[in-house]
Amino acid sequence: MITAFARTVILYFLIMIGLRIMGKRQIGELEPSELVLTMMISDLATVPMQDFGIPLLAGVIPILTLLALSMLLSHLSLRSLRFREVMCGTPAILIRNGEIQQSVMGENRFTVDELLEELRSQGISRVEDVKYAVLENSGQLSVLPWSREQPLTAAQMGLEPEDDVTLPVILINDGRVLQKNLKACGKDTAWLQKELENRRLAAPAQVFLLTLDERGEVACVEKEART
Repeated sequence: MITAFARTVILYFLIMIGLRIMGKRQIGELEPSELVLTMMISDLATVPMQDFGIPLLAGVIPILTLLALSMLLSHLSLRSLRFREVMCGTPAILIRNGEIQQSVMGENRFTVDELLEELRSQGISRVEDVKYAVLENSGQLSVLPWSREQPLTAAQMGLEPEDDVTLPVILINDGRVLQKNLKACGKDTAWLQKELENRRLAAPAQVFLLTLDERGEVACVEKEART
């Protein structure tokens, strides 16, 4: 029982490290080589988990080999555009100037129903309203409507609204003070304690979320009373 637990934990963390090396991508955004790698790693990991007669290294070594190969291919893709095209492919234009490129759709085995579904998901009902629709290497469809179909921006209307977009920094997360973020904002625990006292809070443990934005505004969400 202990052996099964240990093998599972080791393989689990090994796979998690491997996925972190691949970067922050969702399954739908993986390149073909990355998707194949993910599937192969999952299959290799299940065998040592289920069959205790197989040495753990029989699963670990192939997984490490695949991860090393993935890093090598990524490095080569950064160095060579030609190699990147071979491994990842190139984007394909399915709609150009409001006209469906039937030959390109056939080459990519993309049906009309799939195309219309993708357009509807982006709030577009007619093909004529699209100037370009590009099928990306990840399989996602990037839709670029004509300028006349796009909503007006402040710049197009000659307006200069105040830029009030800020990026809040989390200082307290579920009762825990993030000292690194606090220091990065140029604040200390004394300042934080004063902010809590202004809100009649005795300790960070009473705070669910506290943030500080670039304008110096503090937002605080207290913890709900648990029953």
